[in-house]
Amino acid sequence: MASLLDRWGNNLYTGQKSYQIVQKRKFFYIVSAVAIVICVGLMVFRGFNLGIEFRGGSEFQINQVSNSSQQFAVETLQKVLPNEVPRVSNLGSDSIRIQTDSLDEETQIKVRNALAEAYFGNCEKSESEKDEAKKTEEKSQDSKNEEDKSKTADDKTAEDKEKCLKENRDKVSNTTIGPSWGKDVSNKGITALIIFMLCCMAFMTIYFRNWRMALSGILALFQDLIITVGIYAAVGWEITPASMIGFLTILGYSMYDTVVVFDKVRENTADVYKQTRTSFAAQANLAVNQTFVRSINTTVVALLPVSAVLFIGTAWVGAGTLQDISLALFIGMTAGAYSSIFLATPMLVTLQSKSKKDIEHKKQLDEAYNKLKDIIGEEEAKKQSQLRDISAQLLPGHRLDNKVQPKRKRKKR
Repeated sequence: MASLLDRWGNNLYTGQKSYQIVQKRKFFYIVSAVAIVICVGLMVFRGFNLGIEFRGGSEFQINQVSNSSQQFAVETLQKVLPNEVPRVSNLGSDSIRIQTDSLDEETQIKVRNALAEAYFGNCEKSESEKDEAKKTEEKSQDSKNEEDKSKTADDKTAEDKEKCLKENRDKVSNTTIGPSWGKDVSNKGITALIIFMLCCMAFMTIYFRNWRMALSGILALFQDLIITVGIYAAVGWEITPASMIGFLTILGYSMYDTVVVFDKVRENTADVYKQTRTSFAAQANLAVNQTFVRSINTTVVALLPVSAVLFIGTAWVGAGTLQDISLALFIGMTAGAYSSIFLATPMLVTLQSKSKKDIEHKKQLDEAYNKLKDIIGEEEAKKQSQLRDISAQLLPGHRLDNKVQPKRKRKKR
């Protein structure tokens, strides 16, 4: 199996095997357009399941529970707040999180006490336990100091009950987040996204000295972001600050993958307009094929630990920061692999095809092809022509071989 994969990757790199990705770019444009329209529709009509950090509200977390039923948590809270529809989720095997609308301090105390009593009892002792405690108290009277002697069994019972209630309340934590804080988080997330996009575009423009590469790379990033957020809206996963971090992370990963492909495109097309053997589109397609295996391998290797966190880790830890980040990374990395292979470079070729250099070069290729056709005939020209223009009529199964590899200039010593 390993030898077959090695041979496949080597054939892609040398051109003996080639996938016509650039040549069939309209198909991939349609696929991306349909996916974007569906995702935007889901975002508009279905909306997002925003976390409490964005919408504001009160949150109660109960630890060390023996009953992890979500319905039990809902019923307990609705005894205090009948009209409330809480959001309940499990955190691991022994913790529960309950989120409600924003509550005042007095109501929070009532809810906290009700949850503590429902999950850990009211700390009331049975009659037999009271009698036993009273007998123990009477036996130990002689060995205690004067202050302890003045205490009755009922006083001790009250103290024990209060201590028990305090321990139970400590197992129920609560926090309140105002809507203004959530709005501030949203604004900062959007600002971070805009700054990231501008920095990426500036970097790619300076590094490649080609604004078309920068624009096509940014458009591919937008597709990754829209698809990731759209899937969140479709499934109803909660969007939290951790999710926002995941969104920014996948954009960085996708940009890195795209830059690697573009770097190979730049290498293959360095002197493409100085010859009449092949076109910019063909050399760009060769670059995509040469980096195809590398892109797939990088994505698979990156998805393995993310999948472990998403599908295995969250089963033990439960919903939380790990799940929020891993969900965004899993979707975004998959979408990023698609965009870097099937979208970024084809869009670059489309933009480049509008340039004067590419138009003039296509005319030169057509002239060279017509000369060859006049000499050996049209059918033979189709078989033997080394012209790899986007519109060239290559026969099925015709090998590109290493003839389409870019020629390097030898340095004079």
